[in-house]
Amino acid sequence: MKNQMYILGIMIWLIQINYVDASNKIAVVNIAHIFQQSSQRSESIKKLECEFKDRASELEMMEHDLQIKMQTLQRDGATMKEIDRNKLEKLLIAQRELFSNKAKVFQQDNHSRQTEERDKILDIIFTVVKNMAKRENYDIVIDTSSVVYFNSRIKDITNPVAKQVG
Repeated sequence: MKNQMYILGIMIWLIQINYVDASNKIAVVNIAHIFQQSSQRSESIKKLECEFKDRASELEMMEHDLQIKMQTLQRDGATMKEIDRNKLEKLLIAQRELFSNKAKVFQQDNHSRQTEERDKILDIIFTVVKNMAKRENYDIVIDTSSVVYFNSRIKDITNPVAKQVG
């Protein structure tokens, strides 16, 4: 008798859980699509290009100068005086090292700024999604990149969110 009551209690509990789960309002959103299509992303790309334009040009000029000096060493190295060749080799080594250091710092700064700008845009997207979820009374909003399959009955809020993000 005690076991039957226990089983009956579990069955009632499971039925209640299923009923509660059935009432959840779920939506999906494609964050990557919204990010790729956002006007903020395009503006961010232009902003970063302008921000790093001078440094990129400087690195290109340094690289071009290094290539010319290396070609000169390869072409004329055999006929140059040993002192001149050694001087050019030392200059090349120093310039390569300087170029390498500047390029590394440039890449780090560029990557850091890209990450910063990406995070700002994602914050905007997530805020819009949260606000829409609250306004539309969604219990759960799932990014489509983390879902293998979802039924067409599940509301896709990607387009409305994209419109709000701009």
